Amino acid sequence: MKNALETLKTSWSTLYKTRREIQRNFPDFWDLRVRKKHLDVIIEEIKAGDNILDIGSSTRELRHRLVDDRVCQVSYKSMDIDRETKQDYYSLGQIKEQFNMVFLFEVIEHLTFEDGVQLLSNIHNLLLPGGKLILTTPNAFHPNRYWEYSHKVSYRYDEIGGILISLGFRVKSIFRIYNDAFFRRLFRILVAAPVHKYFSVDFAKSILVVAIKEE
Repeated sequence: MKNALETLKTSWSTLYKTRREIQRNFPDFWDLRVRKKHLDVIIEEIKAGDNILDIGSSTRELRHRLVDDRVCQVSYKSMDIDRETKQDYYSLGQIKEQFNMVFLFEVIEHLTFEDGVQLLSNIHNLLLPGGKLILTTPNAFHPNRYWEYSHKVSYRYDEIGGILISLGFRVKSIFRIYNDAFFRRLFRILVAAPVHKYFSVDFAKSILVVAIKEE
């Protein structure tokens, strides 16, 4: 992956080419399916016996949802740089195993572009062949999701998808994530969607990408 990583850092034409590939497979952002929660996608993608790494796990809430609540029979490991929280790992350099699935939720936007690409490349190396990366990042079309003091880069869906392709992933699916009170959510999706599309202002707070390491 080193060659792909270095090429992506220095050649915008490479990213432009892979972005076009995403645009061909997912031609209109506004047609991306809206999902309620990222956990719904996880449950669809996970398999019994999967070895999982959760990067940027914070309070390890997902361990409770997946393991403690016995939703799935999986092995869960966490990694976060915050040493005041309990984690299995505090840096990627400590990890000597590979995984069937890696989670990266609301993390990459906190890094510079170069560090974000490096992280995704490292995740590719940590995945077993056919393993899956599920990531979320703030939706660039949402009016205020990016504007947080610690955010460094905002990614469109085709940009993050193009980066993943450049690093050796196949992008399986891309969703918009939006959770709200039942009737307000229904109104947004079924009634107000054309207005949001016209003004290029989305109600979905995040985008979610499922990418697979090619075997």
